[in-house]
Amino acid sequence: MSNRILVIEDNEDNRQIIRDLLTSFGYELIDATDGEEGVAMAQSHRPDLILMDIQLPIMDGYEATRQIRAIPELKTVPIIAVTSYALSGDDAKARDAGCDGHVAKPFSSRELLTKIREFLPDAG
Repeated sequence: MSNRILVIEDNEDNRQIIRDLLTSFGYELIDATDGEEGVAMAQSHRPDLILMDIQLPIMDGYEATRQIRAIPELKTVPIIAVTSYALSGDDAKARDAGCDGHVAKPFSSRELLTKIREFLPDAG
């Protein structure tokens, strides 16, 4: 059975790049285009891992992460911030919101896969 990854990303090109990469490694992908939709998708689909953009419409990734962490069934689902916010301290801010990891955009395919495999080691 493949691992299900929820991609919360408002940029269609970025979603397509991630989709192409991860489906080629056997991951099942679902996606959302804003933070509010992402919280709802996480609750209804219960993914094995979430890739969270931070700069999102309606609700930013920090708040979406906090709301997902408040859902008891989703407390332990790994959330990786995938963001262009790469300044000093941004990874700490993502962790404070509840993210388990951080990958800066632009990312390499290898870097993203390595980070995902830290949390889903038996997949891909």
